[in-house]
Amino acid sequence: MEGDRRIGVAIDFSPCSKEALKWAVDNVIRDGDHLILVTIRPGGNYEQGEMQLWGTTGSPLIPLSEFSDPIIMKKYGVKSDPETLDIVETAARQKQVVVLMKIYWGDAREKICEAIDNIPLSCLVMGNRGLGKIKRAIMGSVSNYVVNNGSCPVTVVKHADNES
Repeated sequence: MEGDRRIGVAIDFSPCSKEALKWAVDNVIRDGDHLILVTIRPGGNYEQGEMQLWGTTGSPLIPLSEFSDPIIMKKYGVKSDPETLDIVETAARQKQVVVLMKIYWGDAREKICEAIDNIPLSCLVMGNRGLGKIKRAIMGSVSNYVVNNGSCPVTVVKHADNES
């Protein structure tokens, strides 16, 4: 069983998603696991070939060596984030984890649930922006949606700044 686990982390490079990534590395990831960063970009009309090519199915799984390269990531419309790269490079080195990224375009709620099934993920860790009940009701909470509709265990990590 060891090494067969695919641990997903939904990451949008916000403080709350980085907190979820750190939590997953500290509490879930074991030697030999696959750590898969699931990134959702807003839908829209993209002119560059990579985004048109993978618009419906998401990008191929992108290895750490490629998603740490800002020139390659620019093709996907994703800006490299030094803090996120530091977290995953350290995890790859210390825990012998294979780190991959998969990028989807469209609605975060639907695309994260799609990623769970398509990759497929053993479990998913994601952050929570800590919106109040009224804002969540009006705007809709991505984490609530994924918890209720995802087909694998989902852990929501609340960002420390939002705790009361």
